[in-house]
Amino acid sequence: MVQSLPQVYADAVQVIKKAILGSQYKTARMANGEQLSLYFGIGRYVSVNSRKGTWGTSAIAHISGQLKKELPGLRGFSETSIKLMRQFYESWAVLLNRQPSAGEIETSKSSATADDLQTVVINTQTLNGLDAIPGTDGLSYAEFLGISFSHHMEIIGKTDSLDERVFYIHQTFQNKWDKYTLRDMLKADLFHHQGQIPNNFSLTLSDPAQRLKAIEMFKDEYLLDYINVEELGARDGSAIDEKLVENSIVQNIKNFIMTFGRDFTYVGNQYNVEAFDHDHIIDLLFFNRELACLVAVELKSGAFKSIYLGQLNTYLRLLDDTMRKPHENPSIGIILCRDANRSYVEYVIQDYNKPMGVATYKTMADMSEEMRNALPDIEELKKLL
Repeated sequence: MVQSLPQVYADAVQVIKKAILGSQYKTARMANGEQLSLYFGIGRYVSVNSRKGTWGTSAIAHISGQLKKELPGLRGFSETSIKLMRQFYESWAVLLNRQPSAGEIETSKSSATADDLQTVVINTQTLNGLDAIPGTDGLSYAEFLGISFSHHMEIIGKTDSLDERVFYIHQTFQNKWDKYTLRDMLKADLFHHQGQIPNNFSLTLSDPAQRLKAIEMFKDEYLLDYINVEELGARDGSAIDEKLVENSIVQNIKNFIMTFGRDFTYVGNQYNVEAFDHDHIIDLLFFNRELACLVAVELKSGAFKSIYLGQLNTYLRLLDDTMRKPHENPSIGIILCRDANRSYVEYVIQDYNKPMGVATYKTMADMSEEMRNALPDIEELKKLL
């Protein structure tokens, strides 16, 4: 015998069902915003009833199961998904002015209807007419509604502050990151590393706009977790040959560019610039479209040494004198090493007249045991692929 749902759960099913059907009729142009609107409204409804209402502990599971029966083929409304909608609402309710009043709570608990649910759904037409969400330091409604629910939940689940959430929403929208790129940026902790690289840009780049772009473009630390030092023959992580690291980067050049930043084009590795009967070999050479300049990267397997700056300064002068085109900006150099004392770098780098910065990198061996365990098993990943 099929067990019937308690009436309160049955009512909830009908409320959510009508909201789903109503949302599906919206135009394709507003699809993403309407989906967020729907999920926000459902999240509010579920939050009020499950946190402060009369629903039992198994209510969401029952509601999810019944929705699937009444709407065959419905996807995205599993018990877990509905709980994520609740989390989405609770994470943004205060800033979006949708904390329910006492009267709304009583309405939701007693005689909620589809119309009641629609009153708490984000009105995308209204929000798109406003400039920024209050309290978010400039995050626009267009940005908030312009990324998917999956993106939002990745960000909510892996950030600790509103500033971080706002940062990743803005970056995702501006750079059109897919969910997997966003996941990589969260793992690399871009929020805490972008724009922090020790540099001499303020002394060597005369254009203020170019200077600001350069500071924002580079991070002080890069996570190169696709470099496995054990495979490179350095099982203790202490003695990695620079050439092997370079080869690993070249073999994973797409991953490296995505890690390094936006708008980079790979020019070559071991790039030879000949001058005065001398060969000058640049480890990695890129061109950045936004900066409109060549970017030379020197890889170092150990800690930073001041002599590296002199070598890189020479390379940059040669690039500017022999390769730089009239419409391009001065070349920029980055030293990528395993370790660096920030204060020391900032002290010695000021004496050089070419724009340079010093960043560090981490490989898989430098990651915590917890983080390594969270990565997918390589063999299992190969089977999936």
